Amino acid sequence: MQNHHYISSAVLDLEVIHDIITTKKKLALSDESRVNIEKSRNYLDQKIKESDTPVYGINTGFGALCNVKITSEKLTELQENLVRSHACGTGDEVSSKVVKLMLLLKIQSLSYGNSGVALETVERLINFYNEDIIPVVYEQGSLGASGDLAPLAHLALPLIGDGEVYFQNERISGSELLKKKGWEPVKLQSKEGLALLNGTQFMSAHAVYALLKSYKLSYMADLIGAISIDAFDCNLSPFDELVHIVRPHRGQVKTAERIRTFLEGSEIAQTEKESVQDPYSFRCIPQVHGASKDTLSFVRKTVKTEINSVTDNPNVFYEEDKIISGGNFHGQPLALGMDYLAIAMAELANISERRTYQLVSGLRGLPNFLVENPGLNSGFMIPQYTAASIVSQNKQLCTPASIDSIVSSNGQEDHVSMGANSATKLLKVVENLNSVLAIELFNASQAIHFREPAKTSSKLSGFIEEFRKAVPVLTEDRTMAPYIKKAKNFIEELEIADFLD
Repeated sequence: MQNHHYISSAVLDLEVIHDIITTKKKLALSDESRVNIEKSRNYLDQKIKESDTPVYGINTGFGALCNVKITSEKLTELQENLVRSHACGTGDEVSSKVVKLMLLLKIQSLSYGNSGVALETVERLINFYNEDIIPVVYEQGSLGASGDLAPLAHLALPLIGDGEVYFQNERISGSELLKKKGWEPVKLQSKEGLALLNGTQFMSAHAVYALLKSYKLSYMADLIGAISIDAFDCNLSPFDELVHIVRPHRGQVKTAERIRTFLEGSEIAQTEKESVQDPYSFRCIPQVHGASKDTLSFVRKTVKTEINSVTDNPNVFYEEDKIISGGNFHGQPLALGMDYLAIAMAELANISERRTYQLVSGLRGLPNFLVENPGLNSGFMIPQYTAASIVSQNKQLCTPASIDSIVSSNGQEDHVSMGANSATKLLKVVENLNSVLAIELFNASQAIHFREPAKTSSKLSGFIEEFRKAVPVLTEDRTMAPYIKKAKNFIEELEIADFLD
């Protein structure tokens, strides 16, 4: 089949996911995955027939009810009750892009054959993904341990004809969906409800989504920072390769190299400077942006491990004849990583806002607030206020969620990661970074106009020319909000090759 991604034991990474999303690939199970899933399910069925021994989540209750034995004829009811009772989400709806990633990552995790699910259940999830059937999932409700129980319950409800989905631009009930498609409800077998609900796919989908955006915004921070460097008539000496060889943090070296590439051939950069040194927000771009790049690399590695893992419970090992109850659903690695990433992205916004502040301050031959008649015109005075407000909010959002834990399930689940809260606030920080960089670009493109006839590099000139088709140079006061929105859209829609490098 053309334009399909085959779910298998092959490693799933950011590049693969980005390709699946951008080329709109369909999913299909590899032969290997089919065999693994069926062997695991057959083993579990045989085990239940042979023994009445209580095995957690298969023929027992859940959480603090783990010691309550359930009879064989009640196992489907047990699993469906689990899904319905755990669908306790509230708050805003999760975006369709993130929910679709949740489906992809849940399918990947179930494909290894350590979860005991039926092949038909995984196939139905693949149908959901391929046909853009998006379950309605809510942001609030997960503690990030025992898996993302509430959001994953909402993801699973439509399989049994419950809950709600978006399908063909309509919001419909799970039962309506089954009628439209001519499908029977999935009859959940032993362990299946727990396999669907246990897991870290709410957290990991947010992490993947945030990483893809953060890598792009990291690139944009360098590009926009380079425009600001010329707009503020800065020295290029702090970006000399020699400076960074003697302190060779990978992100720092890479940032300095990128800045040199962006500014290659700039007339402004080559002119003799009156100032011997520049403010840290310009001079220390490699050190600050670079540290955020190194954080991205660390979190990317953590997330790559997570999305190629089995994160439900208990785990089925049919070759070893073992069913083991463990704790792979605990989201601590993701919780810590996402808190760290939020801090790193907030720092890109912090230093960006400082460059904006410098650009509007009437320094280095630039007019006050970047307007020709300051006083009569307020010019770019207030966009900096907006950026300052946003970076202040980021500081509040960067209080780590992972340092908190609240006891649940009568003390059985006595330490949780709160990674779901790390996940949702991380997306807000990333969105805020986009806004702050848009404001810097708005300011820097205006400021560099005042350096004419001297020119920046051809690479940056071409970029600014494209930007000015959306946001022109302003000669007098205008309503600024629409221009900030256009700048944000420009960044969001910009396609960048190899931004994941």
